Amino acid sequence: MNRFEEKLSEHGLRLHRARLQTLQINVGRKCNQACRHCHVDAGPWRTEMVSEAVAYQIGQWIQRNHPEIVDITGGAPELSEHFCYFVETARAAGAHVIDRCNLTIIEEAGYGGVPDYLAQHEVEVIASLPCYTAENVSRQRGNGVFEKSISALRKLNAVGYGTRLPLNLVYNPLGPNLPGPQAGLEAEYKEVLGRDFDITFNRLFTITNQPIARFAEDLRRQGKTEEYMALLANSFNPGTVEGLMCRTTLSVGWMGEIYDCDFNQMLGMQIRNGANRSRCFLWDLTLDDLEAGAIRTGDHCLACTAGCGSSCTGALASLSLTR
Repeated sequence: MNRFEEKLSEHGLRLHRARLQTLQINVGRKCNQACRHCHVDAGPWRTEMVSEAVAYQIGQWIQRNHPEIVDITGGAPELSEHFCYFVETARAAGAHVIDRCNLTIIEEAGYGGVPDYLAQHEVEVIASLPCYTAENVSRQRGNGVFEKSISALRKLNAVGYGTRLPLNLVYNPLGPNLPGPQAGLEAEYKEVLGRDFDITFNRLFTITNQPIARFAEDLRRQGKTEEYMALLANSFNPGTVEGLMCRTTLSVGWMGEIYDCDFNQMLGMQIRNGANRSRCFLWDLTLDDLEAGAIRTGDHCLACTAGCGSSCTGALASLSLTR
């Protein structure tokens, strides 16, 4: 039994799937950035990307099953040659579409039309901005990223994002710490970005750094792995379990294989196909196959239940903890 399952057991809790709401598509590992906290270990040198054949099969599944939300991520999802296919197929199927944008892609040559395209198809933008100061963003994401991010946010505002179209930002802590209260950080972001840059946005989502991939390597180099895992375990909040994203989200990888969440995907923890435990692909399943199914867990799941909790849409509960 892993440490996360031990915490569930202590509180008499069981984790299982509810009705699917969100299909999250990870189009691949290629990105124009290489952030220190990246759980995908993405970067410009990565070549793993969804193929035309796999993209088509994912699109066919969307058309048959009509998920409420299609959440497109990466890497930088816009780098996929099939990004527009996913957007337009999902919108035609009646889905709400999310683009998890790193902002700086909009400043790259050939991608200046991204804001207009997203606005045309009424795609929600969830954008990474780990702080509202250049110094802290540079420490986590590299020099010049803050300035490019501000420029990209202004371009998104100019086509209606933050007003008539949803623009939400994502905060990740610097180092082995839990995020502060989401509402307070959101107020600070809105004040500073509005005052200093005349930027508007809708919500701020706080997401706890996952102890996997690049961030895990940083922890090991600093000798802080056990300290961070103890922080997560000691901050376990049972009030977060009901809202965990793995209950209502299905993550599909660039080869079409499926996982309970994007974090499990990065650890290779695939959903198995029945008792034979063979590899399972998205097109092997229907919505009915998923409901009430077991969820694969590990110690890393503690990051999603620590403090206020953490999901792809931010905090899950209040700070009051029952240990």
